Amino acid sequence: MASRVLIGSDHDAVCSWQESGAAGHSMGNSSRKGDGEEEEEGGKDGEEAEITEKKKEEEVEVEEELPLGVEELLESGDPVLDLSYRKFKRLPSRVCGLMHLEKLYVCGNSLRTLPDSISQLQGLRILALDFNKMEDVPLAVCQLTNLTRLYLGSNRLMSLPPELTNLQSLRCLWVESNYFQRFPRELYELPHLKSLQIGDNRLKTLPPDLWRMEALRGLWLYGNRFETFPRVLLRMENLEILDLDRNKISEFPSLKRLRALRLFSYDHNPVKEPPKVGEEVLIVGEGAAEFLEAREAKKERRRKAAEKEAEELALAAGEEPVIHGILKNSSSKQATAEAAATIEDADVKEEEPPVREAEEGEAELPVTEYDGAELEYDEEGVEYETEELICEGEGFEYEGEELEYERAQMDYEYEEGGDLEDTGR
Repeated sequence: MASRVLIGSDHDAVCSWQESGAAGHSMGNSSRKGDGEEEEEGGKDGEEAEITEKKKEEEVEVEEELPLGVEELLESGDPVLDLSYRKFKRLPSRVCGLMHLEKLYVCGNSLRTLPDSISQLQGLRILALDFNKMEDVPLAVCQLTNLTRLYLGSNRLMSLPPELTNLQSLRCLWVESNYFQRFPRELYELPHLKSLQIGDNRLKTLPPDLWRMEALRGLWLYGNRFETFPRVLLRMENLEILDLDRNKISEFPSLKRLRALRLFSYDHNPVKEPPKVGEEVLIVGEGAAEFLEAREAKKERRRKAAEKEAEELALAAGEEPVIHGILKNSSSKQATAEAAATIEDADVKEEEPPVREAEEGEAELPVTEYDGAELEYDEEGVEYETEELICEGEGFEYEGEELEYERAQMDYEYEEGGDLEDTGR
């Protein structure tokens, strides 16, 4: 345990001690100091080593004294462990033994790295390391092959390790607010990466083969140093969200070719008007509000013009208006469907001929109009008594026998407009 703490001690303190020791040794050799002077320097080195050792011991004590409530969290058995903003300088070693963990949040601490034993947590799907002091991605993290979401924002990263390509299940990566000057090509080898947050970095360009990231759906590039629009983005036809806020782009090309795009944000760029986008794209930026209002007004004008044209075509075709919810001169197929819906589940006598729908190629007959029939209801069923049904159109007449419905406990109320309402179901 002690040796592990020594290895994992403050990197800066160890480095400063080694540099000072090496410098003293070099200076001693070059100037050929006397034995007394060398002993004096050796004493100083010993004092520095002792101070460093005390710091290590203090850090061990801090690690052993877990903050209030953390002990209960570690023993809860919950697959979600949140140790954010607990002032940890290193991850408590007991965390690496919690094999049941699926989500681990240790944001807002002072972590510079993670222990190698973190690689044992193969059940982890989400790991959040935002707002720490990491200068490199711990290689042990790259062995967590079941990770789907990795959050590394607000650290001190300048690059990603090649081993990151082991995370083949990764779908969401956030590395915003770091120090990337070049786009990390390691991401090309993550075939399922859909969401990439790389805003607030120092990117000036994007690689011309970025289109290879075909799975990418959301790309956040805000707060970088782009002075021109990266043309490669026009080839990323699967993008749904593109954020270029707070750059120095003065002109945008037409984005209509990005047919999957649903949100484009270009706020705080030196442009006077929004770019051309598809009609379904929500835009955010200078002039966007006026653009969206004008687009909605245009859509409304189109809708009204289409309605007016449909009405004119209907009048030209001689169609009659809708009366009480019934459209006259509709096809016999529609009438048959309405009748079937009205008498659903009714038991019709076997001797009655079945109603046949018009087959393909036959002339469709206009719907029959019900005239003067009475509705009678008794305890055994409902009877339709009709003398004849007269079809408007070509003088077609139907003399049908009465239809009997043996449906028990059914109460039909006839309302104005010709609708039947079943109140007994």
